[in-house]
Amino acid sequence: MIVLGCNGFSRGAETFAEVYGAVGTEKHYVLGHDAGAALLVDGELVAAVEEERLNREKKTSDFPVNAVQYCLDKAGLQFSDVDLIAVPWNFDATVFDETLRDLVDTKMHPLEKLNRLSHIGKLFADVLGRDAILADFAARTGFTPDPDKVVFVPHHIAHAMTGYYLAGVENAAFLISDGRAELFSSLTGEIRNGRVTVFEDSVISANDSIANLYASVTRYLGFVPNNDEYKVMGLSGFAEPPSPNPFLEHFVRLEEGGRYSLCRPHDLEHPRCFEPLFEEHFGPVEDTLEYKAKVAAAVQEMVTVVTSHQLRTLESRTDLNHLVFEGGLALNCVNNTKLLEGSRFTDMDVSFGASDTGVVIGAAVYAWANHGGEDGDNVAKVKERPAVTPYLGPEYDESAVEQALREFDDRVSYTRLTDDEVVDQVSKLLTEKVVIGWFEGRIEHGPRALGHRSILANPSFPDIKDVINTRVKHREPFRPFAPLVLESDADKVFEMGKKTRSPYMTFVFPVRPEYTDVIPGATHVDGTSRVQTITDEGTPRLTALLRRFTALTEVPCLINTSFNVAGEPIVCSPVDALKCFLGTEIDYLVLGNYLVSKVDVDA
Repeated sequence: MIVLGCNGFSRGAETFAEVYGAVGTEKHYVLGHDAGAALLVDGELVAAVEEERLNREKKTSDFPVNAVQYCLDKAGLQFSDVDLIAVPWNFDATVFDETLRDLVDTKMHPLEKLNRLSHIGKLFADVLGRDAILADFAARTGFTPDPDKVVFVPHHIAHAMTGYYLAGVENAAFLISDGRAELFSSLTGEIRNGRVTVFEDSVISANDSIANLYASVTRYLGFVPNNDEYKVMGLSGFAEPPSPNPFLEHFVRLEEGGRYSLCRPHDLEHPRCFEPLFEEHFGPVEDTLEYKAKVAAAVQEMVTVVTSHQLRTLESRTDLNHLVFEGGLALNCVNNTKLLEGSRFTDMDVSFGASDTGVVIGAAVYAWANHGGEDGDNVAKVKERPAVTPYLGPEYDESAVEQALREFDDRVSYTRLTDDEVVDQVSKLLTEKVVIGWFEGRIEHGPRALGHRSILANPSFPDIKDVINTRVKHREPFRPFAPLVLESDADKVFEMGKKTRSPYMTFVFPVRPEYTDVIPGATHVDGTSRVQTITDEGTPRLTALLRRFTALTEVPCLINTSFNVAGEPIVCSPVDALKCFLGTEIDYLVLGNYLVSKVDVDA
């Protein structure tokens, strides 16, 4: 069976801008960000890519026409070969009716209700409704799908199936938490042999979303919501949360059964509705590190307290020992480690597709697992799924690399090397204070660079963070960098707790005291690092490079950050890589088997 997962809306950003004023710093306060596609063939994930990597519009919500075509081309398929199309949203009549009931129950002037009703109607009719989605697919691809072969998967169920499928376990409890989906923002449950059970009394409404509260703080501090939350997370390390914490005293109410609610509902019409309360409890906003860190530390603690509250109830309701955490809030890797260590779960997985980048995978898996079979349910097949790699996007052969180099041959010089020569020469270069772009194989899926489209540097230099932030990434100086470490060395360098591996940069660990002075460039101000563990099986050449570098320097890590500059997607093609290389102060570029340097044009 062939299943195509697809997420994105042609008129999503336009409609949200028109109806809710979602432009500028409000732009990403929309559904459908992280558009993309994934292809499942007989249960095997053969391709997945975000549309932003191909259309070069960061966080795009557009229909993923390029991503869909890539997935089909990768498998040598046509639209007519596809058995099912899976959409990670289900805005059906029930959702519409519940949305209307919520509006009716809201205390406001009748004319305001009518105005909001027109906005809801436009959103459903033009973007989110099933007919709108089917028409959008036909208009953008030229292929009209059979409505009976399109599976609309509730968004949070898609998240749960993504984490479950990528974790590779037979059974798992799950916690899903993000901004908002059809009606909800968070839920818990179990997946046993591929069959999903939601604990219905654990469901948190979209109006009470702590992820959207975090996004409101992100906007309040001058960043872009649904995009820059990791900046707030990074800032939180510069301060201790205030005691008592205003977010826990005045914003969030913990309730029985792991539930919670906010002091006021989120309002799509007024996304800054919490800001007067922020100023009341933290004072007028100040553009200083001290003020922003204070607010960031407070909201970060709130996330940990609330999600831990959810987990305590989940622990009491399941006998399973493995936890899957997915949704946008699961990208808060500072919280993830605290959650696991404070729970009775023996392990927790947060996938490389935890945010909305991954829901196309989960939607496709759900459609495949729940279609066909004598009883209409093939969930048992999920147990037979193959191991999954994050390297699922486009790759470029040597002829494509050479063609790109020729386009820039007046500005670069390059030498072709063998794999062993790449490892040897680049490891020697990295003993110095240099920054190297690293491009190989298929692009990784998800928001983190995982070693195929990365920028590498030596973390033993204390000021290497400043070099990369200012000269290369063009971003805020407080931003930390993540270290690569051999999986076999991880526990020697970091206090890993219950974890033995962290392949997707979704957990943060304290650096052991004896290594804080060894890797200062990869150690955050609070003494932690967002770790990526690597193995010969996962990334053989990068692992060989790190092993060789460590032999030369006795430094067991390399800095790994995404190969892009602020405001742009991670590079995808060789041309993208060369443009980024030439537009920054990156010293060298490894482009497949070519070592590239810049030509001194002035000379």
